[in-house]
Amino acid sequence: MADILFKDESFKIIGACFEVHKVLGHGFKETVYKDALELELIKLEIPFIREKPYTITYKGHKLKHFFVADFVVYENIILEIKIGNYIGEPYLKRTLNYLKASGLRLGIVVNFGTPSLEYQRVLF
Repeated sequence: MADILFKDESFKIIGACFEVHKVLGHGFKETVYKDALELELIKLEIPFIREKPYTITYKGHKLKHFFVADFVVYENIILEIKIGNYIGEPYLKRTLNYLKASGLRLGIVVNFGTPSLEYQRVLF
């Protein structure tokens, strides 16, 4: 059986997200969940950078546009926060592109927009 990439770290991150969802429920704007999650990650002493910018290169040239990851956790996991009706293909594809551009291998998309928290791992 294959090892799960960053299994323990993912478990802690998802646990923090479940705690935020348990307290706040669904229905707020993304930024509210990001603010609450930031407090939860600090409380749990989970290292993160919020809104980390990444440049994108094309054939060795740095493009003028870039992307900003909602969170980079443990220096190697991109955490994207959403508030949709479900975790759809556009969110997953966007996270995959973020992984390509950043050189990281694992992204987690978390949806706070439903009565039960949803999440999905994205591997590159």
